[in-house]
Amino acid sequence: MSRAAVRHLKRVDPTLRRVIERVGPCRLTLRTEGVHFDHLARAIVYQQLAGKAAAAIHGRLLGLYGDRPPTPAELLGTRAARLRRAGLSRQKLAYLKDLARHVHTGALPLGDLSDLPDEAIIEAVTQVNGIGVWTAQMFLMFRLGRPDVLPVLDFGIRNAVRLAYGLRKMPKAAQLERIAAPWRPYRTVACWYLWRSLDVRTP
Repeated sequence: MSRAAVRHLKRVDPTLRRVIERVGPCRLTLRTEGVHFDHLARAIVYQQLAGKAAAAIHGRLLGLYGDRPPTPAELLGTRAARLRRAGLSRQKLAYLKDLARHVHTGALPLGDLSDLPDEAIIEAVTQVNGIGVWTAQMFLMFRLGRPDVLPVLDFGIRNAVRLAYGLRKMPKAAQLERIAAPWRPYRTVACWYLWRSLDVRTP
């Protein structure tokens, strides 16, 4: 996907072409380890935390289950006090339990998600408390490898577009949609380049 995507993006958008040339080869990789439940549970743990703090809490959570991700049934069967000692806030504990409950009861059939269109997947996973549209979009992009996702509320994407396109203010969702329209059907790759562009800006 990436070679065709890069060719398309460079052809349709001169500004994005400059971003691509500055960043270099596309190294977008999917998070393929574990099952979908593990990925969503990890996303909940990591929400609104710095990377090192989130990794430490996630590591302690896995340690409760022999240094592996718990199954939904195991998570549901673990006492709240034990999970709290791993460093989980009451709110995140409630979110994880809700995710586990949805998956365990079949209300969220994660095994069937790959057959659904993007919007249906977002609708399905956002039924879980603590999983919003942004988390669902990251799941689409980096777990399922969907090629045409545009997280219009992502601060990094908005800031990268502001800088690359010389905008005076942060673009709102509608403006970002207009700018990104030529990128279809490879908006995921475009977003990867925009995120990376924030790391390679020249002084």
